[in-house]
Amino acid sequence: MTPDPAPFPEAVAEAMRTELPRVAERAVEEIIVAVPGYADAFLGPMGRKISTAVELTLRGFLQLAAAGGNADAGTPGGSVVEAAYALGRGEARSGRSMDALLAAYRVGARVSWRDMSAAAVTAGLGPEALARFAELVFAYIDQLSAASVAGHADELASSGRARQRMLERLAHGLLTGGPHTELVALAQRAEWTAPRTLTAVLLPDGRTRGAMVSLDPRTLVAAEDVPDVDRTGDLAVLLVPDAEGAARGALLRGLGGREAVVGPARPWWNVQASYRRALRALRLGMTPGDGGPLDTDARLAELVVRADEDALADLRARVLAPLESVGDTAREKLTETLRSWLLHHGRREQVAAALFVHPQTVRYRMTQLRELYGPRLEDPQTVRDLTVALGVALPAAPPTPGEQ
Repeated sequence: MTPDPAPFPEAVAEAMRTELPRVAERAVEEIIVAVPGYADAFLGPMGRKISTAVELTLRGFLQLAAAGGNADAGTPGGSVVEAAYALGRGEARSGRSMDALLAAYRVGARVSWRDMSAAAVTAGLGPEALARFAELVFAYIDQLSAASVAGHADELASSGRARQRMLERLAHGLLTGGPHTELVALAQRAEWTAPRTLTAVLLPDGRTRGAMVSLDPRTLVAAEDVPDVDRTGDLAVLLVPDAEGAARGALLRGLGGREAVVGPARPWWNVQASYRRALRALRLGMTPGDGGPLDTDARLAELVVRADEDALADLRARVLAPLESVGDTAREKLTETLRSWLLHHGRREQVAAALFVHPQTVRYRMTQLRELYGPRLEDPQTVRDLTVALGVALPAAPPTPGEQ
């Protein structure tokens, strides 16, 4: 098979090579006008280096184009492709999208084709070879563009993974209560802008994606190696920025139906305290009761009372001892009445409404209670102990040994 001839004679190639420095300069000038984002980069000594790089790239193209034979002039050499790839990575590291670079490629291709084809025609290049030359120019630019796009994408993926790992380290450090200076350093390395406060939200791992849609983009997520949790695969922790005041209501509404437990807002570097409270509520088996998230801020008294379940059980046993002399059904009704009487400060009508009984029934039961307790119902310390013991719902009694 006869090799394909070069697209133009050596004399034409030489004429075009002579024009290369001026073509490169004009390409840079037009790129500055068409792509203002590159204006600063092209000024001063850096501009000269870029012009030289453009010239070398075009010279490499001409060498391929003039080679003919089996060489594919539309495919840049390895060093040129590597340079284009590195250029794309550099754009990503500078925080720029590929829009400016691709626009620069288009402008460079247009200027190069316009000026170099004019030199080629002047040197005697025919129409067919000129058409082939146009094809090679734009194929060459397409290859360079593709290499830069690949470099840009790879850099974003690499830096994104690195930043994500740093954010995960920050979340873990916050949950374990790392030193303040270490947390600040982690936040800086992760490029994470610290908020005033963070609020810990515990929820099933599978519910995090939907919850994140409406949350602050700075929200941190910990789904692996969650501190003090045995089954880390089932539980995730969100650390939500600035969710206090009115913003807390929005957070609670957004978490509706997600089986979430919401801790209090705390200074961002002390969010471990928020996490500990939410975790304590979860371990106590506290439930919201209305289908929404469990708001620990609304259950502070219950958290305090149930902080020591054994002590609470002992207190209840002691203050309810006078009721041991009555039957189980009567004891349950009297306990319920005593609790409501304490919570409503002895207002009989309100107690009756809360219990759905007649006020006379309340009066009868309170007479029984006064007979059982005697003057102790008027003793402030006894009233305090009864209020603490009965102020929250009774937890389920643990099974007796051997009970199935």
